[in-house]
Amino acid sequence: MTTREPIIQESERPEPEGFEPEATRRDADVAESSRANRGWWDRNADEYQVEHGTFLGDDRFVWGPEGLDEVEAELLGPPEELKGKDILEIGAGAAQCARWLAAQGARPMALDLSHRQLQHALRIGGSFPLVCADAGALPFADGSFDLACSAYGALPFVADPRLVLREVRRVLRPGGRFVFSVTHPIRWAFPDEPGPEGLSVAASYFDRTPYVEQDEEGRAVYVEHHRTLGDRVRDIVASGFRLVDLVEPEWPAWNSSEWGGWSPLRGALIPGTAVFVCERD
Repeated sequence: MTTREPIIQESERPEPEGFEPEATRRDADVAESSRANRGWWDRNADEYQVEHGTFLGDDRFVWGPEGLDEVEAELLGPPEELKGKDILEIGAGAAQCARWLAAQGARPMALDLSHRQLQHALRIGGSFPLVCADAGALPFADGSFDLACSAYGALPFVADPRLVLREVRRVLRPGGRFVFSVTHPIRWAFPDEPGPEGLSVAASYFDRTPYVEQDEEGRAVYVEHHRTLGDRVRDIVASGFRLVDLVEPEWPAWNSSEWGGWSPLRGALIPGTAVFVCERD
């Protein structure tokens, strides 16, 4: 199969016919970023699952476009030690990672900002809870989980990542681990192109101005935030975590696919994903 199963219903709030957002770099605060990205993922969840669903699978735990799989990486720990653990997946999308965790005997909970993404989780199925909420205000009691994970979820899209990190720390039990992956910060200096045009530096790595797509009235419809590698480390430490590992997956020989600006050409030369492994004392 090259696509997912048929979508269960028509997508909500479609873009106006002929709408083309304007791409720019400008400030976008916490509220604007959350509102824009909730709407973007609700509108684009169907297309995302059709385009990437086969690569992600129904119950694989993949950390990024390189294809680093938790089966081999064991960043949350050996699979046999996940049994019985309460695990929160943040930015779960269709909950592929949570589904894999459930198969290991864990007790996952899948959270996403987008209602439409969670509809895809329902379509695929699973016996674990789905929660539609903002990662900056987790609706859980202190110390509810043993582990937390996020594969390209939430962190790239929030204006203040420390809000999310502090919330994750709050809901983790002492000794809990949080592992999250994001676009590797060095990628912000290069064009988001998979071919040779994406191999030359085009912007300052130190320019932290958010990337924003906006409508004709200047309202953001998509926002992504840049943090340098040092920023990420400082955010983690300031939020009460210890950084115990930083994984930069290399592009494997078996992976011939392109995903946005990720490709075998670029993956052989520069990192595309950064995975941060954090623990709370």
